[in-house]
Amino acid sequence: MSNRKKKSFGTKVIFYGVLTFVSLIMIVPFLWMINTSFKDSTKIFTFQWIPDPFRWQNYLDVLEKTPFHLFYFNSIYIAILVTIGTIFFGSLAGYAFAKLSFRGSSILFLCLLSTMMIPVEVITIPLFLLMRDLGLVNTHIPLIGIPILGPAGVFGVFVMRQFFLLVPKELEEAAKLDGCSYFRIYWSIMLPLAKPAIATLTIFTFLTSWNEFYEPLIYINSKELMTLPLALALFTDEVGTKWELLMSASVMATVPLLIVFFFAQKQFIEGVSMTGGK
Repeated sequence: MSNRKKKSFGTKVIFYGVLTFVSLIMIVPFLWMINTSFKDSTKIFTFQWIPDPFRWQNYLDVLEKTPFHLFYFNSIYIAILVTIGTIFFGSLAGYAFAKLSFRGSSILFLCLLSTMMIPVEVITIPLFLLMRDLGLVNTHIPLIGIPILGPAGVFGVFVMRQFFLLVPKELEEAAKLDGCSYFRIYWSIMLPLAKPAIATLTIFTFLTSWNEFYEPLIYINSKELMTLPLALALFTDEVGTKWELLMSASVMATVPLLIVFFFAQKQFIEGVSMTGGK
């Protein structure tokens, strides 16, 4: 083996070794969560590779002591609606900014991007007062509408615009010669080509909406309207935190995220690499 090959092999070993070490550090909290979800309350902070006794009952207790199915449903349908709305409006606006020439488009796009720099805490009070005057406090509408039309929606516009900039103009020109309208070009040509960008945006949007805690805390008062992140606080009372139930609920709350990423991971990786450059 030549010296160059030896150096290349050694570099790869070090590189993958570092990646493996970092991966193990990152996965330890997740493994601890799963392990703790099966423990007895008296052995929460006792190190055990396999919990003894092994308690499946913790998961049943979560379902019996709280309307967990209702929290699950609230989070799922809100996250799905936010994701669909963000993809639809983000792709429409992204197509317009990428392919349509109109006066002031660059300034308008810059203004949109600038909204992403505003901390959410700055606009919380004005938005709350607006939702209150519209009678939408203690409903799910603010949790759906604000992310779609707010900074998260602007991020969707940015991602889709970056992808559409990569689509050759010849495709659009050929479609125009065939008599296609702008919307037909968008719907029949651009969207099918944008699957990697859509997968990327789906994962980011679904993950953000699913884990959102701040906005439900502001707008939701009723227990039956709570989402999962807000409902997890129910396992903490004046006595302390019921760690075994909190970890069991957290494991169940993680499952949809793993499913979404599992089915979209290939397009997600491709989309991240393609939407970063022109």
